[in-house]
Amino acid sequence: MAIIKIENVVASTSLGVKLDLNAIALALDGAEYEPKQFPGLIYRLKEPKTAALLFASGKVVCTGAKNLEQLKAAISKVVKQIEAAGIVINDEPVIVVQNIVATSDLGAKINLNATAITLGLERVEYEPEQFPGLVYRLDSPKVVMLLFGSGKLVCTGARKSEDAETAVDKITEELKAAGLLA
Repeated sequence: MAIIKIENVVASTSLGVKLDLNAIALALDGAEYEPKQFPGLIYRLKEPKTAALLFASGKVVCTGAKNLEQLKAAISKVVKQIEAAGIVINDEPVIVVQNIVATSDLGAKINLNATAITLGLERVEYEPEQFPGLVYRLDSPKVVMLLFGSGKLVCTGARKSEDAETAVDKITEELKAAGLLA
């Protein structure tokens, strides 16, 4: 079983109220809000090291967490600071994970040309002159794997860490079965 490392968890929630982003920008130290450039307010937390994007609709997107606990802590902190700024939030935010990005190392170099042919061209994109990695789309779990000749890989699109683990195990088995990984 390959070791995977979660690099980023992206999740969204709704605070259930409309947000006055101008007022929040003034109240939250370090908040960035330039509506001509981007419709959301960017609020970076030092601990846990994450960023929250707040929108006038009350939607919040949080990125940068390394696990679910950090994600929940970050959203909780943002909610507390918004409440401290005088905005009442009645509902407990329901957090929905949108994307988990994980990395792994298969421990051996991979011949990407042979891998592209073996895995089937209908699920593979490999144009080495455009991008050095092979893009492999799995149906189950529904994730995208970026495979590199070094044996390193990136898994994106997972909604649960188990999906990333399953995907890495699956690609490892497929490559071993095809004789492309020792």
